Amino acid sequence: MPKMKTKSAAAKRFKLTGSGKLKRNKAYRRHILTKKTTKNKRNLRHAEVMDASNEKVMKKILPYL
Repeated sequence: MPKMKTKSAAAKRFKLTGSGKLKRNKAYRRHILTKKTTKNKRNLRHAEVMDASNEKVMKKILPYL
């Protein structure tokens, strides 16, 4: 059986936590930041744990992560 390929786009965006959950960065922090409030931008800084409903699909895309 050949090796499974990791989706490289997903590998760049997600990291695994110590407990085996997927960690992701939040969206909406790239550009057009002038109209966003300081509080909003500050809350977008912190990474979040991937939702459980999406995690099953992501583990399939990232077999070796």
